[in-house]
Amino acid sequence: MTSTVTTVGRGEAFVAAGREKLESALKAVAGPVAGFALFVLMWQVIAMQIPEIPTPGVTWHAAVTLFSDPFYDNGPNDKGIGWNLVASLERVAIGFGLAAVIGIPAGFAIGRYAAINAMFSPIVSLLRPVSPLAWLPLGLLLFKAANPAAIWAIFICSIWPMIINTAVGVSRVPQDYLNVARVLNLSEWKLTTKVLLPAVLPYVLTGVRLSIGTAWLVIVAAEMLTGGTGIGFWLWDEWNNLKVEHIVIAIFVIGIVGLLLETLLVALARRFTYTEE
Repeated sequence: MTSTVTTVGRGEAFVAAGREKLESALKAVAGPVAGFALFVLMWQVIAMQIPEIPTPGVTWHAAVTLFSDPFYDNGPNDKGIGWNLVASLERVAIGFGLAAVIGIPAGFAIGRYAAINAMFSPIVSLLRPVSPLAWLPLGLLLFKAANPAAIWAIFICSIWPMIINTAVGVSRVPQDYLNVARVLNLSEWKLTTKVLLPAVLPYVLTGVRLSIGTAWLVIVAAEMLTGGTGIGFWLWDEWNNLKVEHIVIAIFVIGIVGLLLETLLVALARRFTYTEE
């Protein structure tokens, strides 16, 4: 009898736990679904009032047609949206990678050594607020080509968050850690790799996350100005062709890719963020 009661109790607890998880999942999904439905409704109402704006239905059908062959290639100025997206991501990867290779070690040096901090902090503070697109003409002057100039703009806009966040992280490493390293007579290399890097990694990843978001914003604008291949150029080209539904599709594609990059780096940052007990 006792065994039966225990089994029934466990079954009820299991059902209650399952119901609670289901309710939590529904609550998590209900908000975004309701918000997106409201957004589509408002979009439909605005499109009915302004005929130049395509309705959600028209945009959906255009997207289905567009993504049925996203990688067609009819020449340098007539490529599918897939190739344009790949070109933009490639530029972002190169510029962002160069910024990480230079910016993260520079941030370590600025945060670690007071003399370097005194020398370069004013320069960083002066150049950081400059709009990334203001650097684009200088890139065109230096490289004489649109593609490296766009990568240059990505590099410039990506490097500042990495330098600043890394430097702040190094400066906030507890003094006790450094004292222990001094007692153990660790070399500068071991101090950096065994003590500073693990402690500063969450700050570094925050800088990386901020940089990738900025880089993705800038590449779209840079490609509009430089032309060639890329999602920004494709968007501007569709405007010249008066294909407004394709412009709306490009906006959604840019937003989705940016969201995916942000989500990936947030998950990575959480993986390497530790809290003291």
